[in-house]
Amino acid sequence: MRHFVGIDLGGTNLKAGVTDENGVLLCKESIKTRADRKAAEIVRDMGYLAQNVIASAKLSPDRIAAIGVGSPGTPDNRAGVLLYANNLPFLNVPMRSEIRKIVDRPVFLENDANVAALAESVTGAAADVPDSITVTLGTGVGGGIILDHRIHGGFNHAAGEIGHFVLVQGGEPCTCGRRGCFETVCSATGLVRETVAAARLHPESRIHQVVGGDLSRVSARTAFEAARLGDAVAQRVVDRYLELLAEGLANLVNLLMPQVLVIGGGVCNEGDALLVPLRSQVDHLGYYGPGVAKTEIRLAKMGNDAGIVGAAMMARACLADGLAG
Repeated sequence: MRHFVGIDLGGTNLKAGVTDENGVLLCKESIKTRADRKAAEIVRDMGYLAQNVIASAKLSPDRIAAIGVGSPGTPDNRAGVLLYANNLPFLNVPMRSEIRKIVDRPVFLENDANVAALAESVTGAAADVPDSITVTLGTGVGGGIILDHRIHGGFNHAAGEIGHFVLVQGGEPCTCGRRGCFETVCSATGLVRETVAAARLHPESRIHQVVGGDLSRVSARTAFEAARLGDAVAQRVVDRYLELLAEGLANLVNLLMPQVLVIGGGVCNEGDALLVPLRSQVDHLGYYGPGVAKTEIRLAKMGNDAGIVGAAMMARACLADGLAG
């Protein structure tokens, strides 16, 4: 059986693991990225981390068919270069050649949100369907488009930037330079901002009770918790958040009509308090005629392993396509 290494490059943590050819994770390790360093130093650590997990799996490097890297930003997989990542010091970094200096196996690159979506498609929440979209509600809003179990990256490898279509014209400034992007209102960051604003306007709100009077402790779950206590102010924050999230997800559904829409991120820990109204609203907003099958919304299953497994499975797909790494 062939084995693959997946590397998940994040702004805080650098993770790597070994999988079998079916995406089963055999072992994994993690270190701090220390993103304030030069790109060459970070890439060197990626190579050594790959080397370490191969040894932990009790494999020799020649048993590894390929290495996949999921990274923020825009990769050029054919050239093996990460063109740009806005939250890391990466600009035209020859990632493939540098990693191969440490572990001389084929190396393939892809956007981190895309490989997470691939993980859900191969072994996660959407493994039973060929077409899916995965949306992650975290610090920002990320996502990936999977068509026939394959990443859709567009002609320039930059497709799937789900967080950056405008949902509220003239809304909050976004890091991309636009205003009112999906990310600004439906990320955990956006939900925290709106919860804090509502609490400041309403000192009587039980939001203050939930965080012990310290608004710096507000999280993406705070409004939901206060709403469960019967707080009307918090309920309005939750209702508005769900309304905007449903609009954004319905836009994705109407554009691509995937069989499954997977959502993940910390906000999704709310379970039915999030899912039940969200499914109802997206069903209502979706462009479905009478008798037309509807997209199913599911919670992500892969958790923190999505980046590792997805990167490894992306490498498997690249080998199958005959790409040189």
